[in-house]
Amino acid sequence: MEQHSILLVEDDTNLGGVLQEYLSIKGYTVELSRDGDAGWTAFQKGKFDLCIIDVMMPKQDGFSLARSIRANNEHVPIVFVTAKSMQADKVEGFTIGADDYITKPFSIEELMLRVQAILRRAKPSQSAAEQNLPDNFPIGDYTFSYANQFLRHPEANTQLTSKEAELLRLLCLHANHVMKREVALKTIWGDDSYFNGRSMDVFITKLRKYLKLDPTVEIMNVHGSGYKLVMR
Repeated sequence: MEQHSILLVEDDTNLGGVLQEYLSIKGYTVELSRDGDAGWTAFQKGKFDLCIIDVMMPKQDGFSLARSIRANNEHVPIVFVTAKSMQADKVEGFTIGADDYITKPFSIEELMLRVQAILRRAKPSQSAAEQNLPDNFPIGDYTFSYANQFLRHPEANTQLTSKEAELLRLLCLHANHVMKREVALKTIWGDDSYFNGRSMDVFITKLRKYLKLDPTVEIMNVHGSGYKLVMR
């Protein structure tokens, strides 16, 4: 088994200790930090495959810590753990760039399953090569390299995150046809739950922003079905 390294930032002494011990038993290397500042220090010093972050913490809350991490690393998966269950908080977490969100109280087994699923999705995908799918896509005035996760335009270039690249690739493969919402969710997020759907909506908004320099390119909502990348 490949040993993954996890940064766990949790101010609850009992919960933090239990999670660290459980994940360690399951074969993960776990570094535990007790507040947001300590978590940021640990992140800067270490190399992690996944970050599990409590939202409500002293010194620096989880959202602030996640923003710092995202500014430094766009790709490392982030899971928020919180006692809050408000929709707005979950949407904010996904907007920052969270990969998942788990609300206390939860079972450790549930967290474990989510961690395993995220780490599987985070592995570099070989599916494009295996299926002989294209790696480069013309999108109006843009060119998109899926392999490099890079969107190029004469006026601006954008380095995409893994999820942005996966989503844009699916849209390109379905260009001028409907990309089914549930297909995208199950392919990229692993399931089509409500909050994964909200997360995808955030990523669609980001892709629209990146593509706005060419007015002939549009990502359209197809009511009740999904999205369509239209190139006129």
